[in-house]
Amino acid sequence: MKKIIMLAVLLVTMVTMNPSLSYADSNTSEENEEAGILVPIINSKGKEIGSAKLTEQGDKVILHVVAKELPTGVHGIHFHNVGKCDTPDFKTAGDHYNPHQKQHGFNNPKGFHSGDLPNIEVGSDGTVDTSIESSNVTLQRGKPNSLLKEGGVAIIIHEKADDYVTDPSGNSGARIACAFIK
Repeated sequence: MKKIIMLAVLLVTMVTMNPSLSYADSNTSEENEEAGILVPIINSKGKEIGSAKLTEQGDKVILHVVAKELPTGVHGIHFHNVGKCDTPDFKTAGDHYNPHQKQHGFNNPKGFHSGDLPNIEVGSDGTVDTSIESSNVTLQRGKPNSLLKEGGVAIIIHEKADDYVTDPSGNSGARIACAFIK
């Protein structure tokens, strides 16, 4: 019995100390309720340029984005309605995730989409490492605003900043990077 307990402690320690055992290194999302969901981010040429990690804490989903080789400046980022990232334009990701049929933008009096997120800022070196919170979505399956829905959801980074008001996409321009949650 003592050996079994020691083996169990050793296995838990190995997994805890080695985060790579909890995440996916492929082009599909991997789900682990404690570790969250980690998905690769690709650019318009299909090259992996970073990752997005989603975790749920209380009534919020935390999206941690780490990426490189992006244009310097402020960029819109949104959850999109379809879990597809077909290059080069990522149009297969569909419109913004909008299960409650609202209009776009945090400053729009008629809405905002569940997929609307605060802008991100890419540094002069082309990198971003930031976390965004959203209480408008969940990782709980079966909920109307779940990111783990049939067909998946995409995370899109746009070429320009979101103006937080213009429907349907905040004048955020072309889609320059994508990750999908399936």
